[in-house]
Amino acid sequence: MAGTAPRHTDGEGVDGGVGLTALLVAAARAIETHRHDSLAQDAYAEHFVRAAPACAQWPVRLQQVPDGDDNPLWGRFTRYFGLRTRVLDDFLLRSVRNGTRQVVLLGAGLDTRAFRLDWPSDCVVFEIDRAAVLAFKHRVLTDLSASPRAKRVPVPVDLRADWVTALTTAGFDPAAPSVWLAEGLLFYLPSPAETYLVDTVDRLTTEGSAFAFEAKLEKDLLEYRDSAIYTATREQIGIDLLHLFDKGPRPDSAGHLAARGWSTAVHTPFDYTHRHGRGPLPEPNDALEGNRWIFAHKPRP
Repeated sequence: MAGTAPRHTDGEGVDGGVGLTALLVAAARAIETHRHDSLAQDAYAEHFVRAAPACAQWPVRLQQVPDGDDNPLWGRFTRYFGLRTRVLDDFLLRSVRNGTRQVVLLGAGLDTRAFRLDWPSDCVVFEIDRAAVLAFKHRVLTDLSASPRAKRVPVPVDLRADWVTALTTAGFDPAAPSVWLAEGLLFYLPSPAETYLVDTVDRLTTEGSAFAFEAKLEKDLLEYRDSAIYTATREQIGIDLLHLFDKGPRPDSAGHLAARGWSTAVHTPFDYTHRHGRGPLPEPNDALEGNRWIFAHKPRP
């Protein structure tokens, strides 16, 4: 990674708000990595957690959690993130096996797929996120002497700004097939912002491209305020996810893409729990009940 990125610890980085949720996912991936039946490996994840003062005491192995898998946050919720990581890893790798050579990670956070997945040598991974988040990631990975397995292009821009110009200036080619990922992103955005993002992905993609994203279907998120996952996350690490999620009506982004000619498949996380033999199963007052993973493909002529 060329150049020296500045160090940031402000609230626009990973130390507060939505940025702190990137560290939660990193801790979950660290715990997943050390499970005997791990679905995804991320050797870098625990180093992000240890490098951020806000979460230096968080567990990075299940053995560090007194009640282990019975803990709603460090047990069930981290299994969810581990399963999600594996499913989206598989989606991206299938796309590049089919010839796609441009990968765009929207709201990349502390995603290390450029470093840990087996990419073709001519693949380019674009990581879009705020400068402070990418700077923190740069510092940690540089300290580890980590090397990406594909050409990695950080695109330091807020998704509320002109990220399209930033992406194309960084070398993205809209005329070539691409695969896009919005992992754990859209439900933080107001409905018009989600629609704009989905429209923009449609505009920037050619036939043979693909797009995976996560959505929530609940009409009223506050109905789940007392669910075990949200309560444990609030009480154990001080992250109030429901405060961070946008609580307005969600658009039908899968339907919107289908109307524009994309083929779409909508799955619950529990579908993949059954497929992989581990992961969360439905339970009463379940905060995961409305979560959907959407996989969209723009057909070739």
